[in-house]
Amino acid sequence: MTDRIDGAALLNEVEAFHRRFNVFPHEAAYVAVVLWDAHAHLLDCFESTPRLAFLSPEPGSGKSRALEIVETLVPNAMAAVDASAAALFRAVAGVDGKRPTILFDEIDTIFGPKAGENEQLRGFINAGHRRNRPMFRCVGDGANQTVQAFHSYAAVAVAGLGYLPDTIRDRSVNIRMRRRAHNETIEPYRTRIHEKEGFALRDRLATWAEQISERVMNVWPAMPEGVTDRPADVWEPLLAVADAAGGDWPDRAREACVVLVAASKANDKGSLGVRLLTDLRDHVMGGIDRLPTVAILDRLNALDDAPWADLHGKPLDNRRLSRMLAEYMTADNEPITSRNIKAAGSVLKGYYAADLHDAWARYCPPPPESPLPPLPGTENLT
Repeated sequence: MTDRIDGAALLNEVEAFHRRFNVFPHEAAYVAVVLWDAHAHLLDCFESTPRLAFLSPEPGSGKSRALEIVETLVPNAMAAVDASAAALFRAVAGVDGKRPTILFDEIDTIFGPKAGENEQLRGFINAGHRRNRPMFRCVGDGANQTVQAFHSYAAVAVAGLGYLPDTIRDRSVNIRMRRRAHNETIEPYRTRIHEKEGFALRDRLATWAEQISERVMNVWPAMPEGVTDRPADVWEPLLAVADAAGGDWPDRAREACVVLVAASKANDKGSLGVRLLTDLRDHVMGGIDRLPTVAILDRLNALDDAPWADLHGKPLDNRRLSRMLAEYMTADNEPITSRNIKAAGSVLKGYYAADLHDAWARYCPPPPESPLPPLPGTENLT
């Protein structure tokens, strides 16, 4: 009979292994990554599996090395730098009956601004976040095709430059990597030497997972205050693993959850439409009830730290502004559209704050405590 494994001590060893070769930006990242490694051995106990994302603005930030260490610790690791969606469907359906843990390095080449569309891969990664969400594809030749369901539920870790698409980012534990400072040292990683150490830890994680699977199955771990909806889905499996491990891991896990969820919200500008609505409320139309389109565009395109002056190489124009705002509704359930505004003896097209209030209330984060003063030159609009 296999001896019972001390889960807390084992996770401590996995953390120490990561610390030898990885410099993460904060303590919360070490906790999250270790719990993610362990949860990959327990997928059948959970309703969903969070994606793990190592992202940075520049190369040389340790993303690939982080993924390399993860690779030694998870079950059936499958490097998928250039794998097609079709190959991944079949891999998750079972290579030799084993579900892989999929590791995407250089994810920016798949979803970056110069990579074009990869909707099938995006769909695969999104669908595989939750159990029992198969993807259906036609299989066969010519007229002899049949519809087949491909299971996509699998643990996925990615590394790359920049940001992920919103739909994947929101399903991920995001670790914003950075280059090592001069006083941050790590041990050189040598595959021939250290890979075996990682594999030994991986095998012990697998044994421990078998021992605790019944305890973890169908548990609903207590969430830190304020962690709800999608962040709760992301963290539920990791907190369940921490609770099963015991020791100081339950407390450390919840502290890490709060830190990383808060960091994600701070970096999350929401969709481009929500960003537009928020900027209109907070930086453009503060304190006034209507504004001509030309003035709105001038103000938006002049905002620092905003995307409007360079949307795929072009500034936001009235046509795109109109198209984006028409996606949202007024309080009367009509699309938001421009209307006539009388200004200085002429009539211009523009937008009324009253038409935007309902969308602001539904989609935007809470406004700043004090409203902005009216824009210069708008006091005489009628």
